Amino acid sequence: MPVVVVATMKAKPESVDAVRDACKKAIEAVHEEPGCELYALHEADGTFVFVEQWADADALKVHSTAPAVGNLFGTIGEHLDGAPDIKMLQPVVAGDPAKGQLRS
Repeated sequence: MPVVVVATMKAKPESVDAVRDACKKAIEAVHEEPGCELYALHEADGTFVFVEQWADADALKVHSTAPAVGNLFGTIGEHLDGAPDIKMLQPVVAGDPAKGQLRS
């Protein structure tokens, strides 16, 4: 069963470009990880949001210890305004099922 994750990180005002660049660099490697179905970065006012979908809990577990993630957080840690907020989500399907949930 797919696992959806939303990870939110707030950059310090002087570090927005550094955080953006590091996130963009990590994306290519993460897209190559087994079980990665979606790993998309969004940004608003210095807040970065990754919307992720993994094939299953095992794929997410592998991702959490993968080199790309370790390198990313090693690079951006000092540039963040607080700890990242990472949430694993369960779908609540309503309305048109094709539009009411992420699809693999």
